[in-house]
Amino acid sequence: MTTSLLERITATRRKLIQYGTLMGVGATSLIKSGDVKASVFDGKAAAGLNPALPTMRYQTLGRTGHNASRLIFGCGATLSGGRQDHLLNAAFDAGVNTFDVGFQHYYSDAEKNLAPFLQKHRDDIFLISKALVPSKIEWDEVITVSQAKAAAQGWLKYMDESLTELKQDHVDAYYFMGQNNVSTIQSEEMHRAFEQAKAQGKVDYLGLSTHQNAQNVLAAAIETKQFDLAMIAITPGGWYDWNDRSILDGSPKMNDLRPLLDKARAAGMGLIGMKAGRFLAGRKWLGWGNPDVFNKYYDRPLLEAKLSEFQRSYAFVLEHGLDAVNADMQTMQHLTENFTAAATSADYFAGQIANTA
Repeated sequence: MTTSLLERITATRRKLIQYGTLMGVGATSLIKSGDVKASVFDGKAAAGLNPALPTMRYQTLGRTGHNASRLIFGCGATLSGGRQDHLLNAAFDAGVNTFDVGFQHYYSDAEKNLAPFLQKHRDDIFLISKALVPSKIEWDEVITVSQAKAAAQGWLKYMDESLTELKQDHVDAYYFMGQNNVSTIQSEEMHRAFEQAKAQGKVDYLGLSTHQNAQNVLAAAIETKQFDLAMIAITPGGWYDWNDRSILDGSPKMNDLRPLLDKARAAGMGLIGMKAGRFLAGRKWLGWGNPDVFNKYYDRPLLEAKLSEFQRSYAFVLEHGLDAVNADMQTMQHLTENFTAAATSADYFAGQIANTA
């Protein structure tokens, strides 16, 4: 038997094993997700048939000094219904070093399901969690001192619950989650609550996330000089509207928001985007979804890039004022697509001003 024949037999056997893996993993994925495209992708990934991922790029998150992967793994929705260690490990192995989750009263068991992964990798990642500030005031009301004191103690209690769920005694950052009230952002009682937790060694950095009234909330956070991180719902077309699941009516486009974003970053705040592509969701041929809505904001290199409409939205916001994007990734396909967009975003803006402010 010649060597060439042995090589051909070995290659054939390898292909049979790969395709067997593809079919087996793909079938299991299809049963779980009901998504044919994602199940085929998962099967190929398990069989080693997908292209290699690009090299991740990194950006310092403001005064935290953390050199973050430009893709942050949003664990809340992904882990709320169960463990997804294969996705977490795949992201970590590829270079994702920042993981964001949230408290159990919104994200169910997400923190608990992240805990086993943290037991193995805690020293090598930047860990963020968050909780709502328990206050019943409306977005345009002014919080009273007594309301702020109660809200601060409630937020601290949520932080302790998060640490218990995560099986950790410390998180790198903890957020005022979904914050839309300027007076809460400005509250000395809330700031003192954070400083108390920091002094106790429970947390290092204060952040906020906002889906509503985001422009005013971010401006207020800048003025306080208390916030290290801000996760904002922003799209290439401007602020995302949480209520309508669209672009906020009357919002300036993202290019016109750049002075505010640069001011935040100059003040030492790391800026993280979310919901960059949410408005695109759907299928235009079924009469819903908006896959082309951001194209008018893109130059030719981005439009001609071999990217999906979602990938384009991530690439755009990363190169127009943000340090990183937070993405919910529930399949290997989504992880790979988001990873590729974050890792290659700068490639589509040659000759334009880089995001290095």
